[in-house]
Amino acid sequence: MRLSHLLAAGAAFVATAAAAQVQPNPVHMNQLGFLPKGVKRAIVQNAATQPLDWRLLDAAGRTRASGRTSVFGNDPWSGARVHRADFGSFGKTGSGYRLVVGAAQSRPFAISPGTYDRLQYDALAYFYHNRAGTPIEARFVGQRLARPAGHLPERATCVRGKDSKGNVWPGCEYTLDVTGGWYDAGDHGKYIVNGGISLWTLLNLYERQQAWRVPSPFRDGRANIPEAGNRVNDLLDEARWEMEFFLKMQVPEGTRLGVPVGVKRTEEGMKFTEIDASGMAHHKVADEKWTGLPLAPHQDKERRQLFPPATGSTLNLAAAAAQCARIWRTIDPAFAGRCLAAAERAWAAARRNPEVYAIADFTGSGGYGDSDFSDEFYWAAAEMFITTGRPEFAQAVRGSTHFRSSPTPEIGWNRVASLGTISLATLPNRLTQAEVAALRSSIVAAADSYLADTAKVGYAIPYAPANGYPWGSSSSILNRGILLALAHRFTGQQRYRDGVVDGMDYLLGRNPLDRSMVSGYGARPMVGPHHRFWAGQIDPKFPFPPPGAISGGANNSSMSDPVATEMKGKCAPQMCWVDDVRSFALNEVAVNWNAPLVWVAAYLDEK
Repeated sequence: MRLSHLLAAGAAFVATAAAAQVQPNPVHMNQLGFLPKGVKRAIVQNAATQPLDWRLLDAAGRTRASGRTSVFGNDPWSGARVHRADFGSFGKTGSGYRLVVGAAQSRPFAISPGTYDRLQYDALAYFYHNRAGTPIEARFVGQRLARPAGHLPERATCVRGKDSKGNVWPGCEYTLDVTGGWYDAGDHGKYIVNGGISLWTLLNLYERQQAWRVPSPFRDGRANIPEAGNRVNDLLDEARWEMEFFLKMQVPEGTRLGVPVGVKRTEEGMKFTEIDASGMAHHKVADEKWTGLPLAPHQDKERRQLFPPATGSTLNLAAAAAQCARIWRTIDPAFAGRCLAAAERAWAAARRNPEVYAIADFTGSGGYGDSDFSDEFYWAAAEMFITTGRPEFAQAVRGSTHFRSSPTPEIGWNRVASLGTISLATLPNRLTQAEVAALRSSIVAAADSYLADTAKVGYAIPYAPANGYPWGSSSSILNRGILLALAHRFTGQQRYRDGVVDGMDYLLGRNPLDRSMVSGYGARPMVGPHHRFWAGQIDPKFPFPPPGAISGGANNSSMSDPVATEMKGKCAPQMCWVDDVRSFALNEVAVNWNAPLVWVAAYLDEK
């Protein structure tokens, strides 16, 4: 299987640039095809006020199903008048199907139970491709995508000196070896708060499949990574690469640091207070100055800097390490013990320093600032409670305002309460049955609100954000898919699983751009992500992306780069996207966007 995946990845890479030249098709649908059971939709832009006839043709041109479209009309999300064609009642497997809607005809497509069988592996491979501190080997990724190790070794001390407002940060007196981990996104920074939600998502997939007795698709040897063959699930091997980095980012015992306490944004004349920072986690390690594109990690000559520890990053460490402690308890007890000790130190440090915000304003990396840690405290307490069962964590969980609130707004690196709710609702723990039932009901309620959005959007997806499409909208759709999938499990109602499919359909081509947001997948896949190494779009010496990387997607609310700025105010929300390596606002890739792609693709492939 590993060899077949490598060959498939190579074939997808060869076809990538050519696929970008494929002409748009007027029948917008999932460019991978459809699963036999459940929803199957296509969208056509047409000004007709009456329903259009549609026919489903097989490979021989015979009509296998027919019907009439439903007229949605003017769709503010796409800026077009649209019709929907629903043919979910047809489930016979096969290839070469075409859908004819009025005068328009789709590309050929398949109906197959294996529609998502490869995507989950390629989506996971994203993380190996973006490992720091190790060579990316041709035997796993092919010659074109192989590269030397970046930032090996990586030893860094704390940022010091004047920030943008003239405040003088004191730095620290130690240097940490922080080699390893994943590069966060299109740059070479490594961020604890974004790594935390990514780690949780991958580890939750493993734990959820274990709890539901679903065979893991990532059993040892299924992924193209160096650890394959070590008798450990490959998903866990990949997650451990990041977890080991997390442990290195923890502040040594006996450390006192000067930081602004209680200050939520950089301002002139900030007061620095000396705190006991022992056990806290540094916010990030990143370049002193922004680098340009293209740039392979091993070519990065900028000085690397540790950013001051913060309460949010510390709680991310506590939550992830608590997950680690229970998962590896029977796999590697020594590693599990290290994780538990780190989690306990981090929790104590966050309780001791509950208002240290990530506000060090220096150029060269993303901010990832957060002004509310109540959700991080709840999430970390939930993971610690599940792992240890201790009363102090039970009290912290039950005392949080997030305990019985609906898991909205969207899941994100700075909105993590839902992670704690999901863990408590799906994994064995010492809550009462009534409490678990209430948490599950809150997840179903959130899923219901997402399904209600489907009727509001012409392209029939469970996503209608009140303030337009945000940066990373693709991950918002996928994270909604996680909650919809859980609602399907809790209720057994097919409509929730259909909602997951609707969201994935949109990302894989059922959108007004007729573009797949996933590299290497579909007739017209994304090819130019904002990424310093996968920069073949601007320099032929660099590669195009491997299959399985997802674009941040449409964004009409944070159009901050020069490419996006040119489009601002000129596009409907779903049309505010361009496949351009220069656009970090519209086409960046990131670990916290690819992690839910792994989760959702694996869920849809479960038989």
